[in-house]
Amino acid sequence: MTFPILEPVLDGHRRATLSRRAQLLAGASVAWNTAEAAVAIGAGAAASSVALVGFGLDSLVEMSSGLIILWQFRHPMPETRERHALRLIAVSFFALAAYVSIESVRALLDGQSAERSVVGLVLAALSLVVMPFLSWAQRRTGRALGSTTVVADSKQTLLCTYLSAVLLVGLLLNATLGWWWADPLVGLVVAWLALREGREAWRGESCGCGPVASASGGDVCACADEGCEA
Repeated sequence: MTFPILEPVLDGHRRATLSRRAQLLAGASVAWNTAEAAVAIGAGAAASSVALVGFGLDSLVEMSSGLIILWQFRHPMPETRERHALRLIAVSFFALAAYVSIESVRALLDGQSAERSVVGLVLAALSLVVMPFLSWAQRRTGRALGSTTVVADSKQTLLCTYLSAVLLVGLLLNATLGWWWADPLVGLVVAWLALREGREAWRGESCGCGPVASASGGDVCACADEGCEA
């Protein structure tokens, strides 16, 4: 079986436009997650909520991921920083997983009960609305640009969406039914998801799809792995 010869079809202007868009989205992610981290960590500390503090730390990871994207695309040839950027994103995930795991286990062993947090509930619900749109825009830009790190950043943002949903459920269970153990269990879920995404980023398993042209005409999607959708 023969495969068509693939040639990049992104011209300089289109690539520059997509690079600027990637930087704008990264900047928006940094701004949002900075505010989100401050509110979540403050509310989590006040309510002794491991899940809320973990969510705030995840926001810091998201913020660092956005800063890494900005650092990468400040280079005239951002693709040369792709591997280093992925490794930095992975390390931030591993640090988050370690901290949240330790704190969650400690809370379970001590029987530490988190107080109700209205601020946490509102923050989780708001994040659940905002994050999917930001993730979609990042992933679309990353796929069009053929950038593995931008797609990885979109996966981090999508992870934040999942964490928002899990956090909201955990806080509601604690607030309405008094299930104190739901909070540290949510923390362990946060840690597991962070570890999984960190391993994928370290191995470079994010999809790096970009538009290419085949010799027979028409555009197809060239992917870095088999799991990427065309």
